Amino acid sequence: MTPKEFPEQNILFGADQPEYLPLPAHRNEQGDVITCWELSDEEVEMLVETKCLFLSLKTFNQPLQPVFITADRSELFTE
Repeated sequence: MTPKEFPEQNILFGADQPEYLPLPAHRNEQGDVITCWELSDEEVEMLVETKCLFLSLKTFNQPLQPVFITADRSELFTE
Protein backbone atom coordinates (compact mmCIF):
# COMPACT_ATOMS: atom_id res chain seq x y z
CA MET A 1 0.00 0.00 0.00
CA THR A 2 1.16 3.49 -0.73
CA PRO A 3 -0.19 6.82 0.51
CA LYS A 4 -2.24 8.55 -2.17
CA GLU A 5 -3.08 12.21 -2.69
CA PHE A 6 -6.81 13.01 -2.73
CA PRO A 7 -8.92 16.13 -3.37
CA GLU A 8 -9.79 16.85 0.28
CA GLN A 9 -6.21 16.68 1.59
CA ASN A 10 -5.07 19.81 3.40
CA ILE A 11 -1.85 18.71 5.10
CA LEU A 12 1.26 16.68 4.27
CA PHE A 13 2.81 14.84 7.22
CA GLY A 14 6.49 13.91 7.16
CA ALA A 15 7.35 16.10 4.17
CA ASP A 16 10.68 17.15 5.71
CA GLN A 17 11.50 13.78 7.26
CA PRO A 18 13.50 11.65 4.80
CA GLU A 19 13.12 8.53 6.95
CA TYR A 20 9.36 8.56 6.24
CA LEU A 21 7.19 8.63 3.15
CA PRO A 22 5.23 11.89 2.91
CA LEU A 23 1.67 11.24 4.06
CA PRO A 24 -1.08 13.33 2.40
CA ALA A 25 -4.00 13.78 4.78
CA HIS A 26 -7.11 15.75 5.62
CA ARG A 27 -7.22 17.12 9.16
CA ASN A 28 -10.48 18.64 10.38
CA GLU A 29 -11.22 21.05 13.25
CA GLN A 30 -12.11 18.16 15.58
CA GLY A 31 -8.64 16.66 15.13
CA ASP A 32 -9.68 13.75 12.91
CA VAL A 33 -7.02 12.78 10.37
CA ILE A 34 -8.02 10.98 7.17
CA THR A 35 -5.56 9.37 4.76
CA CYS A 36 -6.01 7.53 1.47
CA TRP A 37 -4.04 4.41 0.50
CA GLU A 38 -3.65 2.81 -2.91
CA LEU A 39 -3.35 -0.97 -3.07
CA SER A 40 -1.18 -2.83 -5.54
CA ASP A 41 -2.79 -5.45 -7.79
CA GLU A 42 -1.24 -8.14 -5.59
CA GLU A 43 -2.71 -6.58 -2.45
CA VAL A 44 -6.15 -6.39 -4.07
CA GLU A 45 -5.91 -10.07 -5.00
CA MET A 46 -4.89 -10.93 -1.44
CA LEU A 47 -7.83 -8.98 0.04
CA VAL A 48 -10.25 -10.67 -2.32
CA GLU A 49 -8.82 -14.07 -1.41
CA THR A 50 -8.51 -13.66 2.37
CA LYS A 51 -11.06 -10.90 3.08
CA CYS A 52 -8.69 -9.77 5.87
CA LEU A 53 -6.94 -6.46 6.49
CA PHE A 54 -4.46 -5.96 9.32
CA LEU A 55 -3.89 -2.61 11.05
CA SER A 56 -0.79 -1.82 13.11
CA LEU A 57 -0.65 1.31 15.27
CA LYS A 58 2.25 2.80 17.21
CA THR A 59 0.85 3.62 20.66
CA PHE A 60 4.15 4.09 22.49
CA ASN A 61 2.39 2.40 25.43
CA GLN A 62 -0.30 5.08 25.53
CA PRO A 63 -4.06 4.38 25.33
CA LEU A 64 -5.27 3.15 21.95
CA GLN A 65 -7.06 5.83 19.94
CA PRO A 66 -10.24 5.00 18.03
CA VAL A 67 -9.78 4.10 14.36
CA PHE A 68 -12.21 3.83 11.46
CA ILE A 69 -11.38 2.00 8.22
CA THR A 70 -13.59 2.24 5.13
CA ALA A 71 -13.47 1.88 1.37
CA ASP A 72 -16.47 4.22 1.00
CA ARG A 73 -15.36 7.86 0.91
CA SER A 74 -18.99 9.01 1.42
CA GLU A 75 -18.70 7.74 5.01
CA LEU A 76 -16.01 10.41 5.55
CA PHE A 77 -16.82 13.28 3.19
CA THR A 78 -20.27 14.63 2.36
CA GLU A 79 -19.34 16.24 -0.97
